[in-house]
Amino acid sequence: MVPLSFAGQAFMALPEAALYWPAQRALLVADLHFEKASWYARFGQFLPPHDSQATLDVIETLVARTGAQAVWSLGDSFHDADGAARLDPLARERLFSLTERLDWIWITGNHDVAVRDMPGGRRVRQAQVEGIWLRHEAEADDPHPEISGHFHPKLRLSLRGRNVSRRCFVGSATKLILPALGALTGGLDAGHGEIRRAVGPGAAALVPVADRLLRFPLS
Repeated sequence: MVPLSFAGQAFMALPEAALYWPAQRALLVADLHFEKASWYARFGQFLPPHDSQATLDVIETLVARTGAQAVWSLGDSFHDADGAARLDPLARERLFSLTERLDWIWITGNHDVAVRDMPGGRRVRQAQVEGIWLRHEAEADDPHPEISGHFHPKLRLSLRGRNVSRRCFVGSATKLILPALGALTGGLDAGHGEIRRAVGPGAAALVPVADRLLRFPLS
């Protein structure tokens, strides 16, 4: 875990594409896209059907490591409206166990807006905590501090003739976009115009490594 300061609050950035807020004892995750593989399978594109289990593995590990008592999932937690209903029994049991013992908040995203019944937890459109708005998609015109997801940012670099791609946070003075945590989620280049427009001036890609937070200005 690497310290990350945002909007006057101390956070810990996790290399696994999550954010821990010690003062709230809360783990923030985004774009889990549970049951993405089973959605593709319905249309004849067969992917390994273990994405939900793999994503739950990461969440359980991070909850244990941080001691989090709350999880805030910042939208697109399921890949589609029927995703929650398609969870296999083991994944459903694991998710229910998490939502029962933690203060779990589902923030609605564009992919899961039509999900009827979330497996436990509380569901909200957005939330404000200590003056920071938690949303699925950044609102570029809102001057208030905000943490969101939606864009699945990735930093792409060429190092010694080799192309490298890594999930990253994207931040400015008032905006912080989380990378996607889901096992089968792709990514949008951190320097893409839509991300830069959402974050505003001073945008930078932030990559947590073992002992520090690497910062790459997005010009």
